[in-house]
Parts: sequence; C-alpha cells; structure tokens
Amino acid sequence: MKLVTYQKADGIAMLGGIKGDRVYSLHYATAGVLPEDMRSFLEFGDEGMEVAREALANATGGVPLDEVKLLSPITNPSKVVAIGLNYRDHVDEAKLPFPQIATMFCKYPSAIIGADEPIRWRREITEKVDWEAELAVVIGRTARNVGEDVALDFVAGYMNCNDVSARDLQLERGDQWLRGKCLDTFCPLGPWLVTRDDVPDPGNLGIRALVNGKVMQDSTTANLIYDVPFLISYLSEAFTLLPGDVIATGTPAGVGAFRDPPIWLQDGDTVTIEIDGLGSLSNPCLIEPDFQN
Repeated sequence: MKLVTYQKADGIAMLGGIKGDRVYSLHYATAGVLPEDMRSFLEFGDEGMEVAREALANATGGVPLDEVKLLSPITNPSKVVAIGLNYRDHVDEAKLPFPQIATMFCKYPSAIIGADEPIRWRREITEKVDWEAELAVVIGRTARNVGEDVALDFVAGYMNCNDVSARDLQLERGDQWLRGKCLDTFCPLGPWLVTRDDVPDPGNLGIRALVNGKVMQDSTTANLIYDVPFLISYLSEAFTLLPGDVIATGTPAGVGAFRDPPIWLQDGDTVTIEIDGLGSLSNPCLIEPDFQN
C-alpha cells in the first residue's frame, strides 16, 4: 500500500492512499475514522493500517495523482535519526576505517520537503552541496528496547530519502555535522510511504541517485553494514522511537565529495533518488540570493 500526504488546490494537507493513478482521502473514505495527518494515523498502529487497506480497496472517485501536490509523506516526525558511514562501498570511497559502531546524527524536521520541492541554499552559507541516496525507515509503533528478531514488526513502511549535505559546513569548518546536514530543505522524503508488507526484505533493494538524469550512485541495501533490524534495536536501546519517526539508514558510494575532482550540486540541477519498489523522488536545486545588508 502506498500512503501519501497531499494537497489539493485549496492547500489543505490530507492523508491519502494511492490506487492506480488516483489518490483517495483516507479520512473521507473511512467517514472520519482515520485522521487527516500521517503521524496521527500511524499512532493507530496495525489496526489503522488494516482500516486504511480495506477503505482503499473499496474507495471510489478519488483525484488524479497528477492534479495534487505530494508533500513529504510525513511532515512532522518527532525526530529524524540518520546513520553515517553505513555502506561498505561508501566507507571504501571515503578511505575511512571500518566503523566499529553505528555512527548517528540528526536531521531536524524543518529540513523536510516533499517531491518536486526545491532544495535551496545560499552561497554565503555553503558552496559544496552534495547528494546522498538513502533508504528511510518509518516507525509505526512505539519502540523501546526492541530486539532485532522482532524489530521489523515496529516498521510502518519505507521511503526514499536524500540526505543533502553541505560538505564545507560538515567537514571543513570544525566538523559541524549538524549544521551541514540540517539546513532547511536538506531532507527530501517521498514521494510516498510504501507499507512494510509490500517490502518483504529491506536488505535487498537497489538504490540509486541521479543528477540531471546521470546515474551517480548505484548500489544495493545488501551492502549495509548495520541493517534495518539492528538499527531499530540499537537506537531503541538509547531512546524511544515513536510512530512517525524516520531513520535514514546511510548512503552508498558515489557521492560528489569523493569524486576526482569533487562534484557539487548547482543551481538548476535536478536530483532523483530511486529505490526498488519505492518510486522516484526528484527535487530541483535553487541557489537563493544572499542576504543584503
């Protein structure tokens, strides 16, 4: 099942499900039983998923998908936890030691955008903006001290993620990972959330990044160092994962920073993230005018 957050012409954001080439309001399809907000919906857990699945199967009418604006499937998670250096091929290209622990950092919810929204930055802030194709895991049940053997039961579904990174801020100005990763618009997600029943093995998915149609990253989640069950267990030992929380699981080789010479995103570029079964997430790049004194 593909779940979305979408806007019609009136600008109101709604929880929807996709069937064919149309999108259906799950709030209206269930006569108000399901909420209009994705995060609130995910708090219903597996029971809510069953209600949504039945409602979508029986829904009629709907709106053509090309007549709505798709937002990030979840716009307001309590947290976005990201994992660094989690692909063998990426560690090799960075010429870094094999990580002995899962490296984690955060991206703020204010960085989240959806499909087709522009990735924006100003040259006075950064001139070295990079792409990172990542599998995003969306938590569907409150998870605390979860074992690896049951970890996938706590997943609502999966999305494409672009962990956009300002490498000069991240690596050249005092190791500022947070500043380099959390600029507004630096966390595109979407275009939809694919529920876990339609992704039987998150550890065996092709993953790609394209810039202006050229393939820059082409790998597989089979190259993850720390897989999805481990990450859910590992993170939930330290802090509670809540419905709607997002885990960005790391990026494979092929980022711009480690090319010779390096390649940085430019004004007018389009970045596309593709993961098998999860659709295609495209975002244009826009360099904004610097602040004027």
